Amino acid sequence: MATIRELARHCGVSVATVSRVFNTPEVVSRATRQRVEAAAAEIGYLPNESARTLATKKSNMIGLVWDTDHRRSGWRHPFLQEILVALKTALSAHGLHLLLLATGADAPDRHLAAVRRHNLDGVVLIDNGSRDPAVLALADAGIPCVALDLPLTGPCCTYVTSDNAGGARQAVAHLLHRGHRRIATISGPSRPGPGADRLAGFRAELAAHGVPLPPDYVVEGDYYLDSGRAATHRLLRLDTPPTAVFAAGDEMAVGALQAATDAGLRVPGDLAIVGFDDIELAALLPPGLTTIAQDRAGFGTAAAEALISMIQSSPDTAPPPPITLPTRLVPRGTA
Repeated sequence: MATIRELARHCGVSVATVSRVFNTPEVVSRATRQRVEAAAAEIGYLPNESARTLATKKSNMIGLVWDTDHRRSGWRHPFLQEILVALKTALSAHGLHLLLLATGADAPDRHLAAVRRHNLDGVVLIDNGSRDPAVLALADAGIPCVALDLPLTGPCCTYVTSDNAGGARQAVAHLLHRGHRRIATISGPSRPGPGADRLAGFRAELAAHGVPLPPDYVVEGDYYLDSGRAATHRLLRLDTPPTAVFAAGDEMAVGALQAATDAGLRVPGDLAIVGFDDIELAALLPPGLTTIAQDRAGFGTAAAEALISMIQSSPDTAPPPPITLPTRLVPRGTA
């Protein structure tokens, strides 16, 4: 690969001029810039990214913190693939690249240290919802940062989430419209975030219609299939079992469907089920899972746009407000 000195000799300009063409092109005349760029393509010169980072103090790299700590066995983000595709597409349009950061260490400054080591321009956080000191330290550091489904704020930090409470209300309203009054829920983990918001929306819609909610009708799950199956078995063993279940995640709803099958029940005749997410399996699994759809691609696009806005703003500019994406009911065969 050609060097910067070879390109400078080829063009008859200084090394400093070539550097400015690729690092601060606005200070070079258009004619010189076009001549150097054409020559670079001709002889196969590519700028050294490390040197460019030192010169511009920008890496054109965005860090992705996806918390896959080995102690949280089985943790995975239900929308990861579509979020990342949309995120990468939006960032690429602005010449930005995505770097996945390792998160296995316990140090409370591990994320911040990685950002500084790679001179990253910003960070996207996909976390499991815990109040990890490393995440809080990053949010407080003044580095452009966007969290997904995690209500994180800071001097240069915002977050993207769905209308989780509103979506849960849509699910309950649908079941009420179908004539159900004994409606249970398999909630997400009881920590601040989407699960708590969905449970609040579930309770609010029942209360708005004067429908009682027995304490036994709320069973906590962990968003995964096995917990949905176990929770539904528990609900079906009650003296007065529910006729409908709202699961706060589609995988738990699939587990509920399995439990209904185990018990010899007809869905939706004996037990109606509504999920939340609209994962790919929801449309493929017979009889088709009625669910609340989230805008998975919208998560990635909105996160990228908010991050780019902060990167391009002056340091004293307030971060964009939190972004809440709408949800929609997708009726299928289970309710």
